[in-house]
Amino acid sequence: MEIRLADLHDLNACLAIDDSFETEYVWQMDEQNRPGQIAVNFRVTRLPRPMRVSDVILADSVIHDFQTGGMLFVADDDGVCGFIDVVAREWEQLMFINNFAVAPAHRRKGVGTRLMRAALDWGRQQKLRVAILDTSTKDYPAICFYQKQGFTFCGFNDHLYPNRDIALYFAINLH
Repeated sequence: MEIRLADLHDLNACLAIDDSFETEYVWQMDEQNRPGQIAVNFRVTRLPRPMRVSDVILADSVIHDFQTGGMLFVADDDGVCGFIDVVAREWEQLMFINNFAVAPAHRRKGVGTRLMRAALDWGRQQKLRVAILDTSTKDYPAICFYQKQGFTFCGFNDHLYPNRDIALYFAINLH
């Protein structure tokens, strides 16, 4: 398997990857508003039955990033089996990981780790200081993966996604 920069021919293959997943857990948000205090807590909650989630990747976002200078890395194993889409913001010395997917048959085989490593190494070469990503509270498998890669929770947004899911932000220092 090779990790490389994508070319135009890879774009359709990236967008065709099945990004669906199944989970038995989600992160639940508890919020308390009192005068002079706002407390927010996230905790892992087991669901009564497994939940299937699909259409996580935003095709328009991947295409826009590719067309406007974002970096699209692909995992190629006799065909594209995963990708990671990153955009640098040099003035803030950070990079956003906007989209990340591995085909189901290639999950839990190191493909995601190799893609993430390539993206983070690129960020270091660009002298960026931090990488940031967002993911839904429903994407428990991704949250576990990001934490295993060294990302730490750094915030949330309950108005980011059109479907009203809560976005969790994770970051990792690149130095």
